[in-house]
Amino acid sequence: MSAGTVVLVGTVLFAVGCSTGGTGLRDGGPARTEAVAKTGAPSSAPSGHDAGTAAPVVPQASGKPAAKVDPIALIKADPKISADIKRDLKPCSGKEYPVDVSYGKVTGGPEIDIVVNVLSCADALGRGSFVYRADGASYENVFSDEQPPVYAEIDRGDLIVTKPVYGKSDALSYPSGEDLITYRWNGERFTEQDRVHTDYSNVVDGGALPAPAVSPKS
Repeated sequence: MSAGTVVLVGTVLFAVGCSTGGTGLRDGGPARTEAVAKTGAPSSAPSGHDAGTAAPVVPQASGKPAAKVDPIALIKADPKISADIKRDLKPCSGKEYPVDVSYGKVTGGPEIDIVVNVLSCADALGRGSFVYRADGASYENVFSDEQPPVYAEIDRGDLIVTKPVYGKSDALSYPSGEDLITYRWNGERFTEQDRVHTDYSNVVDGGALPAPAVSPKS
């Protein structure tokens, strides 16, 4: 994807539904998928998914939603999200859904935006990332990425999308590298501002690869 490329799902307006179910909710704090990087690369995992009943959000100008949105109802009511994501969005155990939710300002408006990451139950890898912009009591889908593995988070007003990079022989938990893509809201949509690629250090059977031989100076 070249700089300036816009990753968008078309405008979607709908009211937030309210249903009973457990979700993993995050109050604006960033998280990453559970993909474990090779030696020399950062590794972290999303927090545990707390079960509970979510309520519809009434956005407030103060910067805090009156109550947490039900991300499951939000995803399933969105006609722009693929049928595969919706079909596979089921509790991993009990009522705990593999969903991380962040609340924060990322579209420059006075109201709080919502970032929803849908993960896989087996390995907590990101299956899809979505950004919803408040419009009164409704939400507009203004960003969507369903190319896994992917994880989106808010960082100082920008949208940061993390994508592990895999080689042909890489195990799922050991990607070869990572792309870190920064998107910024331009008043109408997100545009790519920066892309940083990191290659992770290679490790073989728990030990580092041998250093290349260096010929002594004559």
